[in-house]
Amino acid sequence: MPDLTIVTLAAGLRQPSSTRMLADRLSAATVAAVEEEGAAVKSETVELRDVAHDVVNAMLTGFPAGGLPQVLDTVSGASGLIAVTPVFTTSYSGLFKSFIDVVDPDSLAGMPVLLGATGGTPRHSLALDYAMRPLFTYLHAEVVSTSVFAATDDWAGDADTANPLPQRIERAGRELAQRIMQTKRRGPADPYDDVPSFDQMLSDLRDA
Repeated sequence: MPDLTIVTLAAGLRQPSSTRMLADRLSAATVAAVEEEGAAVKSETVELRDVAHDVVNAMLTGFPAGGLPQVLDTVSGASGLIAVTPVFTTSYSGLFKSFIDVVDPDSLAGMPVLLGATGGTPRHSLALDYAMRPLFTYLHAEVVSTSVFAATDDWAGDADTANPLPQRIERAGRELAQRIMQTKRRGPADPYDDVPSFDQMLSDLRDA
C-alpha cells in the first residue's frame, strides 16, 4: 500500500482545460520527486466542476451531500495538496473559493500545499501571491515557496523556444515532495486522540 497520497484540485470549468493540464503536470512532477526519495505514493485528481452543484447545495444547506463528502474526505486525508485554478477578474475562480469555503478549515492545518493558476496573460500571475497564498496561509497550510502560473503562450513553446514553465513545474514539484517527506502527514489531527477510553477511566477510578 502507498505510504503517501497526493491530491490535486483542478478548478477548470471546461474539458479539456489548461487548468487540468497544469494540474496533471504538477502532480506528475511531485510524484516523480517523491518516488526518487524511495517512498510509495499514489495520486488522485479532483475536478471541482464534477461536484459544483454539490458545493452550491452545501453552501445553501450547510450539509455536504452527493459526491462532496467523499471529496472532502479525500482532501483532508491527503499527505499533500496541489491546488490549481483559472484566474478570473484578477483572482481565483468562484468555484474554487466556494469549494474552499465548505472545507473544514482545520483539515488543512499543516497540509503541504503547492499552488498553481492559469490565465490568458502573465499579468494575471500576481493572483497567486495576493489572492491564493494568503487564503491558504489563513488556513494554516504549509504553502511551498514556488508557485506556478501558466499563461496561454506558455503552452505554445517548442524545443527552440526558451520556456521556463517546465523547469518551474519540476522545481515546484520537488519542493512539495520535500515538504511532504518532512511532514509525513497522515491526515488532520483527531481531536479525540487524547481522550481516555472507558476502561482507562474505570481503571483510574479503581486506583484512586
